[in-house]
Amino acid sequence: MELTHSDVKDAAERVTGQVRPVAVAQADSAGELWFALEFLQHTGSFKARGALNFLLSHRENGTLPPVGVTIASGGNAGLACAWAARNQGIPATVFLPATAPRVKVDRLTSYGAEVRLVGTQYADALAASREFADNTGALLSHAYDNPLIAAGAGTLMTEIQERIPDLGTVVVAVGGGGLFSGVATAADHYGVRTVAVEPARCRALHAAITAGRVVDVEVDSIAADSLGARRASEMALAAARQYDVESVLVEDAAISSARRGLWEERRIAVECGAATALAAILGDEPAFRPAPGERVCVVLCGANTDPADLAM
Repeated sequence: MELTHSDVKDAAERVTGQVRPVAVAQADSAGELWFALEFLQHTGSFKARGALNFLLSHRENGTLPPVGVTIASGGNAGLACAWAARNQGIPATVFLPATAPRVKVDRLTSYGAEVRLVGTQYADALAASREFADNTGALLSHAYDNPLIAAGAGTLMTEIQERIPDLGTVVVAVGGGGLFSGVATAADHYGVRTVAVEPARCRALHAAITAGRVVDVEVDSIAADSLGARRASEMALAAARQYDVESVLVEDAAISSARRGLWEERRIAVECGAATALAAILGDEPAFRPAPGERVCVVLCGANTDPADLAM
C-alpha cells in the first residue's frame, strides 16, 4: 500500500479550515531547533487530521453510511474519530476493552460517541468493532493503517514546511506508522529528511526495516499507550524504504527526561509519545545528531496525558 504526495495534497484541500493550523515555535536562540505544537490540535493530537480526512473522503465518494463510523480505540484515534463524526453529523460507535479508564470513556462520551466495553484486551475490542461494522453497515475506521488516515496526518508536514524556512529534517515519533507515513511522504516532496523515533522496547517500524517485512514486536514502554502497535503498517515500511528516512531508538529514561524537561523549562505538558521524538536529539550521545547548522523540527504530536506526575 503506497502513499503519494497527491494523497496528502488532496487531504489538505479537504481538511483546511476544519482543523487547527499547526503552530511552530523556535526552541533555541540560533533558530536551528523548532517545535511543531500539534498537541494544540482538536482532541489533543494529530489524529484529528486523519479522522476528518477519512470521513470527508467517504462523504465525497458517497460511501459514508447514515449508521455512522466505528473504531476500536480508547486512545487518541478513538477521540479523533468521535470528534470527526460529530463534525460530520453522523454517529460514532467506539469499542474499548472493559478495563479502559473511566476518564477515557467519559471523554469519548463528551464527543457524542456511543461507547461499548468488550473483553479485556484491544484485540477483543477490535474484533467486536469489525463484527459491528459487518452487522450494521457502519464504516470501519482504523487507528493508523489506512491511506486516508495517513494522508490526513501528512497535512501536518505541509503546514510545517510553510512555516519554517530552509527546514532540513523533521523528527517524528512512530507507533503503527500513520503519522510517520504521511509526514515522510510529504517531507520527501519538499526535500526534507525524516527521522523516525521509537522506544527501544516498542519498535515496530525499526524491526520491520531490519527484517525486511512487518513483524510482531514486544510492547513494553512508558509510551506504549500511544506508540504501542505490535506491528507497523505495510504502508509505513514502504515509506521507510522509499524515502530518506533514519530510524532510531530511545530508552524510556530518555523519554521521561524529555517530557519532564519540556514541562520544567517551557511549561509544555505532552504525552510520552510526543516526548519520544524530542528524546532522540537530547543527551550526551543523542540517537540522532543533526549536521552543524541544520534546521530541525521536532513534532510534539499529542498531549492526552495526566500532568499530575510533572508537578511532583
